[in-house]
Amino acid sequence: ADGMAGAFFNSILITLPATVIPITMAAFAAYAVSWMKFPGRQFLFVMIVGLLIVPLQMALIPVLRVYTANNISGTFVGMWLAHTGFGLPLATYIMYGYISGIPKSILESAHADGATPWMMFTRLILPLSVPAIASFAIFQFLWVWNDLLVALVFFGTRRPIVTTRLAELVGSRGQSWHVLTSGAFVTMIVPLIIFFSMQRYFVRGMMAGSVKG
Repeated sequence: ADGMAGAFFNSILITLPATVIPITMAAFAAYAVSWMKFPGRQFLFVMIVGLLIVPLQMALIPVLRVYTANNISGTFVGMWLAHTGFGLPLATYIMYGYISGIPKSILESAHADGATPWMMFTRLILPLSVPAIASFAIFQFLWVWNDLLVALVFFGTRRPIVTTRLAELVGSRGQSWHVLTSGAFVTMIVPLIIFFSMQRYFVRGMMAGSVKG
């Protein structure tokens, strides 16, 4: 009711790709920085992680100008790119902390058996990194799903998502508490399902990235 169904669908279309894309890119980047030798890899890692200290608000206007010049403002692609850019530094940091802690002997054994870097990444690194992947997936999903600021700047209100729709309901239906309560419940139920379904990986991923040896 009151447009929540369409807003819910739009939020799903934004949140799922905006969670999967940075995880995929961060897994490749963390594997390359951890185990592949190439010039400047440590500098590249420091530059990526250094973006964690840059406030999100500083990037909104410059990115919006680029979006407007390229006609991707107000599109799903624009939202995916924005959330990927803002989430990638944290994803790379978490994935690097986990992947770099994988025993070197495991990779050496796989290499001795004739495994290529791609085979080691897909059949060894990714399965072993499931806790770290799940940890960041929870962070990213909750952040994107509950985001209001980035959605207002880059997506607008022509095609509402759950957060912008709830903000509109608060202004237009301030006395209709049954409508607001129903909308809030719809907004909360999906993140709760995601968290409780993946919480066993969350603790493992956070601890494994900080304890090595």
